[in-house]
Amino acid sequence: MNEFNLSEHIYRLLAEEPFFAAFSRRVNKKASSNIPTAGVRVDPESHQFEMLYNPDFFSKLSDRHIVGVLKHEFYHIIMEHLTIRRPDGALKKIDNIAMDLAINSYLHDELPNEKSPGPEMSSGNPMVGCFPGEGMFADLPKYQTYEWYLEALKDMAEEENFKKALEDSDSIDDHGDFGKSENSGASSDIAKQRLKQMLAEAASEANSSNRGWGSMHHSMRQKIEKLTTGSIDWRKVLRYFIKTSERADRRSTPRRINRRFPKIHPGKRIRRQASIAVSIDQSGSVDDGMLTLFFAELNKLSELATFTIIPFDTEVDESLVYTWKKGEKRAWERVMCGGTDFNPPTKYVNEKAFDGHIILTDMMAPKPISSRCQRMWMTTEEYANNPYFSTSERVIAIKR
Repeated sequence: MNEFNLSEHIYRLLAEEPFFAAFSRRVNKKASSNIPTAGVRVDPESHQFEMLYNPDFFSKLSDRHIVGVLKHEFYHIIMEHLTIRRPDGALKKIDNIAMDLAINSYLHDELPNEKSPGPEMSSGNPMVGCFPGEGMFADLPKYQTYEWYLEALKDMAEEENFKKALEDSDSIDDHGDFGKSENSGASSDIAKQRLKQMLAEAASEANSSNRGWGSMHHSMRQKIEKLTTGSIDWRKVLRYFIKTSERADRRSTPRRINRRFPKIHPGKRIRRQASIAVSIDQSGSVDDGMLTLFFAELNKLSELATFTIIPFDTEVDESLVYTWKKGEKRAWERVMCGGTDFNPPTKYVNEKAFDGHIILTDMMAPKPISSRCQRMWMTTEEYANNPYFSTSERVIAIKR
C-alpha cells in the first residue's frame, strides 16, 4: 500500500475551507486498499462517522481534486445519505447516481472526471463523476435534493436511449456501506444526533473564522444553519449520550467459536454497557418540575444503562448516592436543599470509573474543574439561554 497519509495533508488542503476543516476533524479517517477510491460509513462499533480511503488513489490526485473528493465524502454525511433507507436491485444504481448528482451540484470542476482524467478505478475505467447540467444529465438542473434526482432518474430509466447510459454511469466513490442494517434503528438515531452536533460545532467555527464558510454555496450554508438552529429533542440527545458512552466488555468463553482459530482458542463474548453518573442539583433554585421531567426520562433510559444517582448542593453526601439499576422504575425525590457547587460531584465522578456524566442543574454556579469522562449539562431553556458560565461541553435545554 502507498505510504500516502491523508491526515498529514488535511490542514494544508483545507486551510481555505474553515467549515470543512472543522467538519473533517470530527470524521475518523482510515487507509484501506480494500476500497478503490474512497467512501464513508457509520462505524457499527463506535457509531462514529468514518472515511475510508485508498492511499494509492489519493497519491495520484492533484491538491484541488483531493479537496474535491474530501468535500464529496463529507457531503454524503452532511446530506444524511448514510442513514436513509436504500432501494435494492435495479434502483440501487440510479440511487447511487442521484446521491452524487445532489452533491456534485456544489463541486463543479473540483472532481476528477473524463475531462481531467485521474487514476483508474479497480475496473480499469476512468473515474467519472455525475454532474447536473453536463453530458447525459444536461437537462437536469443543479442544487436539487437527492429525492428529486432519484425521481428524475427513474423517469429517464424508462426511456430506452437513457437506460444503457445509466447502467454504464459510475459513482465517483464507494456507497457499499450506505443503508446497511447496522445504520438503521437506534444506531441511525445516534448517527443523526451526532451529525447535528458535528454540524453545529463546524458552523460555529466557520462563523468565527476570518475566512467564513470558504467556498461553500450559500444555499447549502442556509440548509446547514437551518438544521442546526432548529429545535433539538432532548430525549434523543440523552439516548445518544448514553449509547456513545458504551464500552465493550470482552470476555473469553469456550462456548463461543473463535472465527479465526476455531477449536484452538476460545471465542470472545462482547457485552456493551455504559456506566453513567447522573448528578442532580438539589439546590433550592432547581424546581420540582425540572426534577419530575428528568426522572420520567431516566425511567425510560434505564432500559439502556445503569445509572449512579448523585444528589448534590454544595457537597456530595455519599450516603445519599445510589445505583439506579438497569430496568428499574423510580419516582423523583428531593433529598437536599442548599446552594450549588459543581466541583464536589465532578471530583466524585473523576475518582470513579464512569463512562459519562450528566448534570441536571440551573447552572447558577461558577464553572467547575474538568471532567475525566464526557460530561453533559441539562437545564431549562431559560437557564440554557442565560448561563452563569460558558462551556464548550454540550448543554441541552429541557422543554417543559
